[in-house]
Amino acid sequence: MAEKAQAAPAAAGALVPKWGQPLTGIISLTVFTVIALITWYIFSDPRGPVGAFPYPFVMYLAMMILVGLYQHMFLGDWPFQNMPQPMRGIVETIMNLVITWFMIHIVFYKILGLGFNFLSQDNINAIAEAGKTMLPNGKPLTLDAMTVKSALFAQRAVVCFVLIGFFSYPFVTIIFGKWPVRPSDLPQPQAGLLEIAWCSILTFFFYSVLIVPFWGLIYGTVFGTSFGLNTPWWTGIAGFSHVHWVFGWWEWMIVILFMTANVWRAKPWSAIGLPQPAKGLVSFCLIVIGGYIMATICVKLAPMWLGDVLHHMDKETEKLRFLWYHAAEIAGFTLIPFLAWHHYFDDMVPMDDVDSWGGFGFRTVGVMVLCLINYAIFYYGNFGSWGLGNPHWDHKFVHGESLIWNFWWIIPLLWNEWFFHKWPFYEHKHH
Repeated sequence: MAEKAQAAPAAAGALVPKWGQPLTGIISLTVFTVIALITWYIFSDPRGPVGAFPYPFVMYLAMMILVGLYQHMFLGDWPFQNMPQPMRGIVETIMNLVITWFMIHIVFYKILGLGFNFLSQDNINAIAEAGKTMLPNGKPLTLDAMTVKSALFAQRAVVCFVLIGFFSYPFVTIIFGKWPVRPSDLPQPQAGLLEIAWCSILTFFFYSVLIVPFWGLIYGTVFGTSFGLNTPWWTGIAGFSHVHWVFGWWEWMIVILFMTANVWRAKPWSAIGLPQPAKGLVSFCLIVIGGYIMATICVKLAPMWLGDVLHHMDKETEKLRFLWYHAAEIAGFTLIPFLAWHHYFDDMVPMDDVDSWGGFGFRTVGVMVLCLINYAIFYYGNFGSWGLGNPHWDHKFVHGESLIWNFWWIIPLLWNEWFFHKWPFYEHKHH
């Protein structure tokens, strides 16, 4: 467990901010932002040397976070947990990149690709290069149709898997207390590998129900006739068939889940006095409801300031698709506020008790306010254009793709907290 991995250093003294608060939080967040901007320019920004925006950049960054969860949350930093800093953080970061490459190019492209072409860009490329007829009009599917940056459907399918995984992997730890793997005396890596296996089963379950039908629509209806994959069952519920309906409320579920583990300090689910797994199941159901409510609120309110954007969309289904995805984007603007507030500002509140319900409410409102400020800077301050070089800025709200930046922005923070144990911003206070 991650908690056990961090217990050994803490025994030498409490981990405290090196320069007090809020200075430590300000310095660390500034450093993380600078690192994120520099690496964004190198790897993603179209003005930079690589220019891998949005694909395959988004696929790699998404898988990096998922692999980071494996390393830290499940395996407790095994087998590097006893290495001194900063070497431990450097080694774990390198391992993260290696495992990320392995997950994408071997596990998805070569292993899962043995059965599912839509999860293997290599397979899709090979089919297109062979000129196999896949279109209903008898015309061959061209390589460009499946591999241009606007397509890359298999890479997008992998990202959809990771989206589901952002919730379905950590929720076992956060709201189920690692049940059924814990409580037990299983050592690492057995405990971590067992938890990864259990959560992978849950992830494939959610993925099959919520994501695969969309790809059934793409390959079965748009590109041909397929009886192997179902088509979206939510069309009658959402009013449109795109997977962005799932993105909208699932992203808010992710935010609620991680706010539980961060600025909410386990509230409000800690008030549920049930044993596991009943407590986790009740919490899960409430998070699903809460996520859907938050996404629906965003969908209903966004037209108040996006009327001009919607005016240029001819079809009602396209408006709904945009609004549900934009709900997910709005959720993304909460990520840095609640992660930084918890990990590097130590959940600061004006109340004496940071664990009080008053503190819970103060941080909740604060995160929402900071979310709105982030949103305004990105879209109305045009940060997505001059700061990130987004090539779609002529239609910035429709193609703003702010989620990509917000997930990239949190990686330096997460790596420092997970792998470097807050080095060098925090130190152990010796008695």
